[in-house]
Amino acid sequence: MTQQMVLTLIGLFLVTALTNIFATLKSILLAKKIMNPVYFLVFMDAIIFATVVSKVANSDGVQFGVAYALGKTLGVFIGGKIEERLALGILEVDVFLNNKNKMVEIAEKLRDEGYTVNNYLVRGNHGHIRHKIEVVIKRKEFKILETIMNDCGVTDPTMKIKNLNKVEGKITVSRA
Repeated sequence: MTQQMVLTLIGLFLVTALTNIFATLKSILLAKKIMNPVYFLVFMDAIIFATVVSKVANSDGVQFGVAYALGKTLGVFIGGKIEERLALGILEVDVFLNNKNKMVEIAEKLRDEGYTVNNYLVRGNHGHIRHKIEVVIKRKEFKILETIMNDCGVTDPTMKIKNLNKVEGKITVSRA
C-alpha cells in the first residue's frame, strides 16, 4: 500500500466521520424541532456524501469500504458525545418518595434554586401512600436535581422522566 493510498484512506475515514457527526446532530435537532441548523448540516452532508460515495464506488479494494464504515461508526460515537454535552431539551421529572420530610426538603431546595415545583400525595403499589415531586427542568440541569436529592440523602428514588416538546410559560434556568 502506497503512502498516497494510506493518506487517502485516512482522509476518507475522517471525512466520513465528520459527515456522520453532521447526520447524527441533524437527527437530534429534527427530533427536538430545532430547524435552523438542520438546513446547514443537510447541505454540508450532501456535498461531502456525493464526493465520498464517488470515491468509494470508483476505488479498487475493500479498504475504501472499510475506511468508510469505520468513519461512519466513529461519527455516530462522536455525534452522541456532542449531543450529551449539549443536552438539548426539556424534561418533566416526577420523583416518588415514601418519606414526606424528604419530599418537603427536596421540593424546598428546588424552589430555592428557582424551579417551579408541584408536590402531591399519591398512592403507590398496593395503595400505599407516596409523595410525588413534579418539576419541569432543562435536560442540562438534571444533574442539579440529582445533586439536591443526594444532599438530602435520597439515592435511587423512583422517578418518571418524560421528554417534553414544548412548554408554555416559565422554565427557570438556574446555576447550570
